[in-house]
Amino acid sequence: MLNFVVAGRFRRLVVAVARLRLAPVVVVTAGCALITPSWAGTLTFQDALNLAEQRSPTLRARQAGVEGAYEGLSAAGQLPDPKLAVGVENYPVTGVDRFSWNRESMTMRRIGVMQEVPNAAKRAAQRGSAEARAERERAMLEAERLSVRRDAAVAWLAQHYAERKLQVFSTLERENQVLQSTLAARIAGGRAAPADALMARQEALGLAERRDELQAGLDQARAALEGWTGRLDETDASTPNLPVESAALLQRVERHAELLPSAAMLAMARAEMAEAQASRRGDWGWEVAYANRNRAFGDMVSFQLTFDLPVSPSTRQEPRLVAKRKELERLEAERDDARRRVQVDLRQQISELQRLERALERQKASVLPLAAERVQLSLASYEGGRADLSSVLAARKEAAEAGWRSLDLEAQLMSQRARLAYLIAE
Repeated sequence: MLNFVVAGRFRRLVVAVARLRLAPVVVVTAGCALITPSWAGTLTFQDALNLAEQRSPTLRARQAGVEGAYEGLSAAGQLPDPKLAVGVENYPVTGVDRFSWNRESMTMRRIGVMQEVPNAAKRAAQRGSAEARAERERAMLEAERLSVRRDAAVAWLAQHYAERKLQVFSTLERENQVLQSTLAARIAGGRAAPADALMARQEALGLAERRDELQAGLDQARAALEGWTGRLDETDASTPNLPVESAALLQRVERHAELLPSAAMLAMARAEMAEAQASRRGDWGWEVAYANRNRAFGDMVSFQLTFDLPVSPSTRQEPRLVAKRKELERLEAERDDARRRVQVDLRQQISELQRLERALERQKASVLPLAAERVQLSLASYEGGRADLSSVLAARKEAAEAGWRSLDLEAQLMSQRARLAYLIAE
């Protein structure tokens, strides 16, 4: 919560306000912590993130992808299903024994089982590819979870600070109403000019327009947060703690959400290249068959082995291997480019965070106290008849803008911290 005024100046300012019944915006902003209500149906920062995760369709889709990939691991690298072969051999269709099952000794009813056996290297590559695919799905799930939490955090902070601005503004409106109610007596007593009433009404019109802008911003922030959480509650009064360690972020850039799937995708490409390389060795298979003949001739059993013959690897296996190798090179180049972009973007975001921290500190240390002092001096001059109401209104407007600027800077700072806090996976 902002602490805008040094204690001594604050007491002197309250005394002046008590005499004029006119509280400047500095008093309002200094009391932000006191006027923030504790709503019955508030939505905490952590609850918003949890609800966003539970309601996200993309996370459910990614979770299904992970479960499917891991379910498929047990089938990877297994032998293909055996084949059942049923048929008739040497059935005569001409001659004296044509269309007879019994007279020709070579006629057999045959049943057999065949099994193809891919080579061990190919099956190992298939298992590696399936494991890498499952890891890629898990990494994409983690990256999507970070994205959901990051966007929900930014939406919660946007509504939180929109509510705070409107709370501050409501007190400023009440102060303006107090000003207008006392002006008539001051004008009648000769302590204020008749034009002061017109200026006060003009300020009220300006405040009404500003309220519409702030309310519209709050409505838009609520709509965005509702899209993530399904709730329209006010946000919790406490601002979340989002520490960011710049050095740690830069050291763990490989865990950046955008880079998380890269290692698994490269592992998939290497496994596919290994499978293409193993295909140059060829596969083999076996078959066992039983043949039934006329009992006068006896039954038979046969066994055979089959072998692939890669007779033209330059036109079959090599082009596929080269294609997989080029695919791996493409993924490596894209990974390197993504890492470079991520490092640049991360440094830029850290630089922006540091700029916001300096700007907010400067606003608290210098701008707000100066604006408060100007309001105090303007009030004193107005009370002593040495200044008109316009100078007081101008000073108060400047103090109000300084207060809103401070809230804007704090909102930007917290949003930037949220983006960085949910950018790197644990």
